[in-house]
Amino acid sequence: MYINEQLFSDFLKVKEILWVGINFSRAKFTRSGFDFSQEILQHYLHDWNMLILNDQKKYDIRMSFRKPVMQYNLSTITKLNKALKVNDLLTNVISSKHVYSDDQMLEYASTLKLPTTLPYSLMFVVESFDSSVKTASIWVVINQTEIQEVVLCEKFLKSPAGIGTRNYWARTFYNVFYDIQSNTFHRWENMVQP
Repeated sequence: MYINEQLFSDFLKVKEILWVGINFSRAKFTRSGFDFSQEILQHYLHDWNMLILNDQKKYDIRMSFRKPVMQYNLSTITKLNKALKVNDLLTNVISSKHVYSDDQMLEYASTLKLPTTLPYSLMFVVESFDSSVKTASIWVVINQTEIQEVVLCEKFLKSPAGIGTRNYWARTFYNVFYDIQSNTFHRWENMVQP
């Protein structure tokens, strides 16, 4: 987990956040649960991103991150996700070498050219969907867009649930938002309190 205390303190004061999407460009999926064609996989990547926008009461960014105003711009993440090839995404086993360290995720997140509509952006970076152990590994990343600096990144491990591939793995995103709303945001706030 990484937090820039000064930038996060400033983030707490602003009332708006920019949702830039769910980034799958660094992800690995176990082939056993996702042996799909390129078109079907792209359909799921798009659908998971649209769920956050289409059901904002369930996937509640405003409540989780204590921001009354949310804007969105998925252009950068959509471009990254569309460039994914199914053969690069799928693997038979999620290996331990695929697990990103805080430093690796920090380095990756700081290289992204994100929209600068608002000073702070939020994205999820999916590390893995592992059907063999029924776990999703998802990084929550907040960036300061004007200076292109990472404010916070933390990895969450969540279990899927539900019927059908889309809903089954979408539950992991819901679980991340719920965790942040009920527990994690308080912990982050306490980390920057004097």
